[in-house]
Amino acid sequence: MYQNIAVWSNRWLGALGCGCLFLLGGCVAVPQSPARPALYDFGPGLLASPSVDRRMPLSPVVLADVQGASHADASTAVLYRLAYADVRQLRPYQLARWSQPPAQLVEQELRAALGQRRAVLRATDARAAAPGATGVRPAVLRVQLEEFSQVFTSVSDSVGVIRLRATAVVPGATGDQLLGQRLFTVQQPAVSADAVGGTRALADAAAQAAQEIAQWLQEVQR
Repeated sequence: MYQNIAVWSNRWLGALGCGCLFLLGGCVAVPQSPARPALYDFGPGLLASPSVDRRMPLSPVVLADVQGASHADASTAVLYRLAYADVRQLRPYQLARWSQPPAQLVEQELRAALGQRRAVLRATDARAAAPGATGVRPAVLRVQLEEFSQVFTSVSDSVGVIRLRATAVVPGATGDQLLGQRLFTVQQPAVSADAVGGTRALADAAAQAAQEIAQWLQEVQR
């Protein structure tokens, strides 16, 4: 009798062990959900109303859609270069994305910078084609995004680099009158050698470039 009980117990324990192994095996076999890329932008902007600027407002400007480089315009990848290996190669972070294509983020930054002292119109705005009080149509600012990447000078050191080509014209009946064209290149150091540091550096570089373009536009319109 005791022998039968022992045999039955061994079989039960064996079956339980197989079941546990089956369950454990099943847990291991279940595929893990892939990690979702972190989304980055340039931040929330001003969190409070800015102080009133009592300087004379500047004339309105039409900001055309910012055009991006082919690799940046259609992609939200956060890109970096290894200057110490092959600086010509663009590499994407696997788990980091911009919330919008970089050209759109840069355009938002430009609108904020230009809008501090003037009305910023879109090309589709009816006022963009209407002559002002002087009989002249608003100036048009066209911007091309040529570089927007985190550049590593070493394994631990990197900078966010943005390069923008700005062209300002005044539309006329016989064609555009060129006010000026300039290439803006801005670098900002990254606080860490990863996507977190790179996206912050690029946001800072874009903000500085937008302010420089706003100042330049004011100068060429004098």
